[in-house]
Amino acid sequence: MGQVLRRENIAEFVRNLQKSGKTVVATNGCFDILHVGHVRYLQKTKSFGDYLIVLLNSDKSVRAIKGEGRPINNENDRAEILTALSCVDYVVLFDENSPRELLDEIKPNVYTKGADYNMETLPEADIMRKNGTRVEFIEFVQGKSTTNTINKINNKE
Repeated sequence: MGQVLRRENIAEFVRNLQKSGKTVVATNGCFDILHVGHVRYLQKTKSFGDYLIVLLNSDKSVRAIKGEGRPINNENDRAEILTALSCVDYVVLFDENSPRELLDEIKPNVYTKGADYNMETLPEADIMRKNGTRVEFIEFVQGKSTTNTINKINNKE
């Protein structure tokens, strides 16, 4: 079972893992209502290294990105659910709309993002290049998204 780490300690923690020869992989997201698309994405992400750190948008940042009424599940619940997955080693919450600053602090070996991005559209691309972080783009599971789930619950689909 994974654990939630404090943001203040994460950069040093990652450096210690890397000094011991471990590959640290990071990804980010809201992970509001966990679905099979999330699970497959996280499993694939973990396959690129020894440790997976999920940078989790806080409730404040989810509201800023997704609007009022989101998240459905609060940050503590979302973090606990993620750490229960065998592929997730650590979760770190962040308040900003983007994980740019946090990624620059921790400097993971590998960073994953959904395949709806590429290096030209990835907002964190400059940081990844500067820090020598390899970027992997992962295909989504067709039709699986939190928005689709919410629409289905609300009989909008």
